[in-house]
Order: sequence, then structure tokens, then C-alpha cells
Amino acid sequence: MSTQIHRISFRILIVDDDPVDVRLTMEALRESKVVANIESVHDGMEALAFLRREGEYSQAMRPDLILLDLNMPRKDGREVLSEIKADPELRRIPVVILTTSKADQDVIQTYDLGANAYVVKPVDLDQLTSIVQKIEDFWFTIVKLPLDE
Repeated sequence: MSTQIHRISFRILIVDDDPVDVRLTMEALRESKVVANIESVHDGMEALAFLRREGEYSQAMRPDLILLDLNMPRKDGREVLSEIKADPELRRIPVVILTTSKADQDVIQTYDLGANAYVVKPVDLDQLTSIVQKIEDFWFTIVKLPLDE
């Protein structure tokens, strides 16, 4: 007989270089019914250091979900996604692309790289709040996620 562990709160990592988008996304997540510990980093290099628990992120908790922007300095979201999905320690973490790009090429490329979903950020604050809350609700109330060990 197996024992099922229920997590009281979930961990979300936002990877986005736009401080306004980060703030709005965090506000939307905090308004939802799901309890979440939200962290953010500002580029792909920081994201990989956070996920690999390197340097200043040595005590970072493994996220249950990553919201990843595509167009960032130093290392863009496509490169980060590719490295996450190639890493046996990280590849099970769901990655939702949350970006302003509507380009079909970006959609195809990120799904080919292993993205779990692709969402275009709306410019309207109410729409962004609604979309972010739906993402959170889906991933934390409907989907069964693997527990990290």
C-alpha cells in the first residue's frame, strides 16, 4: 500500500526579464485560491543556477512549475528550456512558456524542445490575471505532478 503525500503549497519559478510582467504575474498568482511560494529570476543564466542550486541559489527549493519567458538577455528561454528538458534532474518540471511572442515558429520550436504549454501574454491586466490564475489552477488542482525526492 502506498502513502500519498499532499503538498499544502506549491512552488512556482517565474523566469522573465521584465520587472513589470514579473510583478503582474506574481500579483495574479497571489490572488488565486492556490497557495504558492513564488520565486523569480531575471534571465536564463539565473534560472539554470536556481534550478541547479548553484551559488547564491544553493538553498533554492525545486519548483513544481516554471513560467518561462522566451526573449531574455544572456540566455533566452529556448536555450533554458532545452537545458531543462535535457537534464534528468530537471526534465519532469512542467514548463509553461508565458511570452508576448505569437510567432508560429516559436510555438513549434518550444513544443519540439519539450514545453508543456505555450501561452501568449495578453496586454490587458485583467486578461493576464485570468490567464495566470487558470494556468495555476490547471497545474495545481487538475494535474497530478511528480513529487520531488
